Amino acid sequence: MALPLEGVRVLDLTSVMAGPYCNMLLGDLGADVVKVETFPGGDTSRGFMPQIAGESYCFTVLNRNKRSLAIDLKHPEGHAIVRALALKADIITENFRPGVMAKLGLDYASLRPPNPSVVYASMSGFGQTGPYAGRGGYDIVAQGMSGIMMMTGEPGGRPVKVGIAMNDIASGVTALYAILAAYIARLRGGSGQYLETSLLEAGLVWSQWEFGAFFGGGEIPHAMGSRHRRSAPYQAYRTQDGYVTVGANNEKLWRAFCGEVCARPAWLHDPRYTTNALRVQHADALQSDIEAVFTQHGTAHWVERLDAAGVPGGPVYGYDEVMRDPHIAAREMVIELEHPVMGRIKTFGSPVKSTGELVSIRRPAPWLGQHSAEVLGELGFDAIGIDRLFDASVVHDRLRKGAKPVQRLQPPGT
Repeated sequence: MALPLEGVRVLDLTSVMAGPYCNMLLGDLGADVVKVETFPGGDTSRGFMPQIAGESYCFTVLNRNKRSLAIDLKHPEGHAIVRALALKADIITENFRPGVMAKLGLDYASLRPPNPSVVYASMSGFGQTGPYAGRGGYDIVAQGMSGIMMMTGEPGGRPVKVGIAMNDIASGVTALYAILAAYIARLRGGSGQYLETSLLEAGLVWSQWEFGAFFGGGEIPHAMGSRHRRSAPYQAYRTQDGYVTVGANNEKLWRAFCGEVCARPAWLHDPRYTTNALRVQHADALQSDIEAVFTQHGTAHWVERLDAAGVPGGPVYGYDEVMRDPHIAAREMVIELEHPVMGRIKTFGSPVKSTGELVSIRRPAPWLGQHSAEVLGELGFDAIGIDRLFDASVVHDRLRKGAKPVQRLQPPGT
């Protein structure tokens, strides 16, 4: 059975995280993704530590199921090669600042006439229009400007960035569903189309309930630690040896939590806790009461009690504990691949399980320029022509005999 996007050609002109994540998922769905990289450094994330045999592990987990073409876009022949790939592509993705693709003649307006069926997606910090369109954007900037940092962390503390690159991933996922929708529309008889999203907007629209509360009641969300804004008890509570999360956010679960988990039926009649709204209002007192009980035993004890009572809850893990959890193993969320340079490596499994074949992790991330010669051959270049392009430094393969050494880039400050 063929994968959903088998035979679909993707030209990947993105780097770092948002675009590469989007394109990795397209590759998982079966698309042939050609990742265009400059050299000698390649994608900025190739410089991230840790490194094994000159390959970044961080880059590797984000760029599987792709082929790497390392090329000098500023060279006329390099530009012509990328344009030739663009004219054959079903999907093109880019995450340069607005205007850069137009200067290169690789924007949608330039490519649509010769390739009207192309689905072209742009990801940027602030979008292609509006007063901030020309600004550079990083995940932390988007988190700050989308209000997320002011509602993350402990009450009264400094603004806190979400622990992962949330807006980057949100942008990649948003671009992905738009690309797939545009491609489906094309399959139904439509033409290709242009679409764009931004780090700011993609993350902003994830604040659904905060949006409703702001326009419905004028509420401005503030940092609440791990608490829920509308339900209690719904947060992480301290135990004797760590923390445990509790989601007793309706009356049935609240009764089970009080009686079966904590053995405190008196809480059911406490006037501060008789409704969910009152429990939210008195969340400080509720936390004190619950933690007075929870700190008498360890996290494992309370997880067992919560499970027995049918109350959702779980341990608060460190990342190393996540990777040791038997459920993560059973769900095959960590798998192994053989990398031709790094050896046996681990990568994420697919979070999607299906009855049919939807995704496939077929190949590890490429080294810089690993497929340059292969891609050129598919464009019709013979061996002599390919050798000439390598000799003229139009294209690059870091492991090709006589290749210039790769200049390692330092990751941006953290």
